[in-house]
Amino acid sequence: MTGTDHYREAEWHLLRAAKPDTDRSGELSAWHQRQAQVHATLALAAATALGSASGKWTDVAGTKVTDRQSSEP
Repeated sequence: MTGTDHYREAEWHLLRAAKPDTDRSGELSAWHQRQAQVHATLALAAATALGSASGKWTDVAGTKVTDRQSSEP
């Protein structure tokens, strides 16, 4: 998974965590929040290591998150 993939994944998990129908107990929402944090950290590490040399960061940071198949536990 590339840095930009991690960025997209973090955004997706944040959207899932914010959905009111995620679950009643909040456990699934918390799981999505933890997943988002991990992916955001990995995206930041990749962006820091690679710098702004890649136009892919501009592309991914300026797009809307799209739905994809769920990988929920």
